Amino acid sequence: MNTKDFVEKDYYKVLGVPKDATDAEIKKAYRKLARENHPDANKGDAKAEERFKEISEANDILGDPKKRKEYDEARALFGNGGFRAGPGAGGGSFNFDLGDLFGGQQPGGAGAGGFGGGLGDVFGGLFNRGGAGAGTRSQPRRGQDLESEVTLSFTEAVDGATVPIRLSSQSPCKACSGTGDKNGTPRVCPTCVGTGQVSRGSGGGFSLTDPCVDCKGRGLIAENPCDVCKGSGRARSSRTMQVRIPAGVSNNQRIRLRGKGAPGERGGPAGDLYVVVHVDAHPVFGRKDDNLTVTVPVTFTEAALGAEVKVPTLSGPPVTLKLPAGTPNGRTMRARGKGAVRKDGTRGDLLVTVEVTVPKELDDKAREALETYREATAGQDPRAELFQAAKGA
Repeated sequence: MNTKDFVEKDYYKVLGVPKDATDAEIKKAYRKLARENHPDANKGDAKAEERFKEISEANDILGDPKKRKEYDEARALFGNGGFRAGPGAGGGSFNFDLGDLFGGQQPGGAGAGGFGGGLGDVFGGLFNRGGAGAGTRSQPRRGQDLESEVTLSFTEAVDGATVPIRLSSQSPCKACSGTGDKNGTPRVCPTCVGTGQVSRGSGGGFSLTDPCVDCKGRGLIAENPCDVCKGSGRARSSRTMQVRIPAGVSNNQRIRLRGKGAPGERGGPAGDLYVVVHVDAHPVFGRKDDNLTVTVPVTFTEAALGAEVKVPTLSGPPVTLKLPAGTPNGRTMRARGKGAVRKDGTRGDLLVTVEVTVPKELDDKAREALETYREATAGQDPRAELFQAAKGA
């Protein structure tokens, strides 16, 4: 329903209240009429259903102080549907089609006493509806979001990398400059009047907006459809762009790059690009959140007597860790600042897990030394506490 129809309707008459009715009187009248004409109470009565819609619409306007004020001012200007004549017309009023005023600029233009874009623009804010000029403008459309995938090496994921990504998307057709028409002169869709949207009533004075099916939401119809895009104004194109993957990205992480998606239409913004990152495994290093992990083999004597062992890092020189005497198998030590890059630019740690190795073969000298060690520790039973605990449970 347009602004003209709203101004010509007498909502006070619909609710049966005077123009100076209080908010409480309007609410009381609405509730009474709504109960009487509710569809549940009048099943199969089309007139009652239509009456209920009118009552709801009237309450939507008069029940809102701001809308009621704007409605009263609009009707005062138009004399309740008829434009008030000046003193030269005998002080009376005469009726004529308000569409002449709402439809657009009058002959002579604004400078000659016309209303510019039409009085519909003046009252465009009333009932949250646009004026006549707004209805014929093609609205900007945001470009589509795109998604792509990229595979990085373990080191690239930790340190960050710039990689090429090939994208395929819909963009303005070059053959017709995005108009959809061979001659570049599409006409405004008569169904949606160029808006690309149509409204349908849902009762109670409310309406829902859907894309126009005749122009597929473009607001324009090509009389001579372009051979390339078939009148859509959009054609598939491919492009390769360099994308910076931030340091510290993890496997299967989804990165959003704003404005790097498909181009918009009619000045609309571009969509976003989502990149799903896959990270190859590393033969030596692993990852746990912002920390890197590595397992370092040590000999029995290094673990038992203590030692300084060199540990490799991912992108730098090795670090030396001091292994205390009596280090058990599986103990994890920490090399600070040698891990993955965090969001704040600092680095996590390198977690070093000790793995005591057992030699597969022994020469005579090593075997003799181990036999001597076994004799020296014959009184020690490393499983004694295990059996005691088992009995105690």
